[in-house]
Amino acid sequence: MKHLRYEVQFKPRAVRDIARLPSRVQARLLARIEEMSNDLKGDVKRLTNSTSEYRLRVGDYRVLFEVEEKTIIIYRIRHRREAYR
Repeated sequence: MKHLRYEVQFKPRAVRDIARLPSRVQARLLARIEEMSNDLKGDVKRLTNSTSEYRLRVGDYRVLFEVEEKTIIIYRIRHRREAYR
């Protein structure tokens, strides 16, 4: 079986989100995002059936992203309390 390798892009808003977090949390998030870029591995769920929006759960944080062909576009990284507002 062939594995899909995704390119990861961060929107400016996601870059700001991650910059505000403690470095330990940043490292964990980036490690999971790197893992996810291989075949969308990890705790990934599609948010609704009709959109191409997904979330990756990393502890108390949610990485909100879209998939376009072979690209993961990360648009927000939020604490779970704020993630779905």
